[in-house]
Amino acid sequence: MRLDDFDPNINVEDQRGQGGSGFGGFGGGGGGLLFAFLPFIFNRFGCLGVAVVAGLFFLLSGGLHFADTGGSGGSYAPTSATRPAGGTDAKSSCTIDASSKVACNAFSSADKTWAAIFQQQGQRFVAPKLVFYSGNGQSGCGAAQSAMGPFYCPGDQGIYLDTSFFQELSQRFGAPGDFAQDYVIAHEFGHHIQNLMGISDRVTRLQRSSSEVEGNRLSVMLELQADCFAGVWAAQNRDRMEPNDLQEGMTAAKAIGDDTLQRETQGRVMPDSFTHGTSEQRMTWLKRGIDTGDYRQCDTFAGAI
Repeated sequence: MRLDDFDPNINVEDQRGQGGSGFGGFGGGGGGLLFAFLPFIFNRFGCLGVAVVAGLFFLLSGGLHFADTGGSGGSYAPTSATRPAGGTDAKSSCTIDASSKVACNAFSSADKTWAAIFQQQGQRFVAPKLVFYSGNGQSGCGAAQSAMGPFYCPGDQGIYLDTSFFQELSQRFGAPGDFAQDYVIAHEFGHHIQNLMGISDRVTRLQRSSSEVEGNRLSVMLELQADCFAGVWAAQNRDRMEPNDLQEGMTAAKAIGDDTLQRETQGRVMPDSFTHGTSEQRMTWLKRGIDTGDYRQCDTFAGAI
């Protein structure tokens, strides 16, 4: 996707090079498994729930670091020796490496696109921030760990990214290409839009009074809508798309479907535990956003909230 260079006035925070060390492996050891579920814990129980669970984990683990047990399939989690130093402003943070620039270009584009949409609707738009970290960091929702993958924290309106995820997306999940990476940022930006629209709060309130299965179902709806919102962003910038972009996006959406991930990691699929949607659902809603370019066509809840 041929995006303009990022606006140097975007809100970027850089926690890289601030000490500590990361946990190995997405889905690797116990640490990876725990932190992969932190976003869901936040949805169900808020910042306090995340803090309690993370605190208990560190207490019981004695601060030990978990190495990846998945061989070459694991993610890259920088150690203190390899962790890059962070930037001091948007310009320096966004040009540390190619992955940082890709993230900033996509973030900046999504920022401009959604600001324009909100303005057209006469609504006030509040920009989020893009937070880089390496291995581990801190968010307004608790600990940030590379094993969690990219995530959005409504507590501080931050999109958190360890750019090593882009490498994992390409090498482990078989989803290379700049549009696949752009889709990651656009999806997390979609969660910010849900936050601004009050959708996230409504879902959280329902989840707190629902069963685990129903809570998971609501989480799936939320994630699929974020996929659709990512597609809306792409559609609004259709003139920047290149011939292979759609396929790159579909490949990425398919690779991170709950059914695909469960089949690959545990050999069986458990639909009641889905929190993000099947590969087919993720591809369908991303494409709906791209085809329509209209966020109003992204009602994945169908009256459920």
